Amino acid sequence: MYAALFLLPITFYGLFNPFIELNKDNTFLYVLVMALLIRTGTTLFEVPSTALLPDLESDYDRRNKWLALRYAFGWYGGNGIHTINFAFWVGAYGVAVQTGYSIYGTVGALLIASVIIVSALGTQKKASTIPRPAETFKFNEITHEIGQIFQSIKNRNFAALFFYGLTVGIAAGLGMALYLYNTTYFFGFSGQQIAVTGLGVFLSPIVAYWAAPYFGGIYGKKKAAIGAILINISLYPMPYILLLAGFWPELGSWLGLYIYTFFIIVEVICGIVGGVLMDSMMADVVEDSEVSTARRSEGLFYAARGFAGKAISAGGIIGAGAIVSLVGLDGVTNVTQVTYEIRFDLATFFLPAYCGLFLLGLVIVSTYRIDRDEHTSNLQKLSDRHETELSKEIE
Repeated sequence: MYAALFLLPITFYGLFNPFIELNKDNTFLYVLVMALLIRTGTTLFEVPSTALLPDLESDYDRRNKWLALRYAFGWYGGNGIHTINFAFWVGAYGVAVQTGYSIYGTVGALLIASVIIVSALGTQKKASTIPRPAETFKFNEITHEIGQIFQSIKNRNFAALFFYGLTVGIAAGLGMALYLYNTTYFFGFSGQQIAVTGLGVFLSPIVAYWAAPYFGGIYGKKKAAIGAILINISLYPMPYILLLAGFWPELGSWLGLYIYTFFIIVEVICGIVGGVLMDSMMADVVEDSEVSTARRSEGLFYAARGFAGKAISAGGIIGAGAIVSLVGLDGVTNVTQVTYEIRFDLATFFLPAYCGLFLLGLVIVSTYRIDRDEHTSNLQKLSDRHETELSKEIE
């Protein structure tokens, strides 16, 4: 986590404030290198901090509460700077003007550095009380170590979450890359209006902080997560369909913005609930794997899932670039240049791919089998094993 401090803020700043003079020959390579370094820095911070959860909390339901709080902080931080950005920087100067992005990159880098320091210092104190693993990684026994890695990742419940992450990662990359095109050119919203949507989204983490533990406790993590994500992807296409069908207010109108914001608030609530419970399900895999392997593999599980999600999201970004070219948005710089045909083609390419990937992911994650009773049973087996080992040591 401390290593991320020396990589992530600097590369984030450099993405929006280039360290070299860019031209048509070197821009792609520069952005590619910065993107790879940013993802590496993010991984250095996220993987160990998330992987500590199974050690810090073993209870099936309390894990949901901790992750709901984590997601709330994440959304308030990310959505907060996004809202400010579109209210005062990129939104004020224009999405095609460099000035706003330069300010965003500078402030964002300073905030990232501050958060890494605070989080790492706070986590270090608690993590220092966790028992160290009895068996550490040995490079001189790399064949044996690789064998243990494959033994751990063969867990069927991990596989369900891993392949869910692959499919949803593509969808996330696709949606992220097309976000500005959709809000600015499809719906015709200004930067200030997009900032208002961001203000509305501040309600979502509050509701999700209550909803994720509540519904996870009633229905179990898997059923609640699948239900929340199904609601999310059912609502997602509605604004696009209403606009194309002629039932949407005037493009760029405040009434249209309020309707759009309502959909976004509900979608984000459901997305957070689903994300919280999926992460909590991954935590439960740790004990499930330990029962059969006698090893804790939380670092491996979260690292593998994080790597897969980040790597495969590039596929979504590539897909978004192809869609932009196919529908004729490459040379568009103003919403007045966007025709009905362009909007129709954009929705036709984007929505089936985005929603279809999520549906495929839910089919995959439905094979996950750890429920509350199974987790309790795993904890009891591990406790019994630990007591047996202690008795042998005493004898």
